[in-house]
Amino acid sequence: MAQANRRRPGRDGPLLSQRTAIVFLLAALTGIGATVLAALAGNVWPVAVSVGGGVVAPAVLFFHQIID
Repeated sequence: MAQANRRRPGRDGPLLSQRTAIVFLLAALTGIGATVLAALAGNVWPVAVSVGGGVVAPAVLFFHQIID
């Protein structure tokens, strides 16, 4: 017996909205920028990557707040 709520192939919507994709993109770019700046400041790569990773979560919150 077929289920009535099952979606047909090819009719699925996007996984993320455009706003969500922009917020995540900007947060990722912020994290990459922080990683590069920390590495250029003389930190070793593991520390620089940790700094970049630590910046991503606040960046998501920040961009979520300012983008309507």
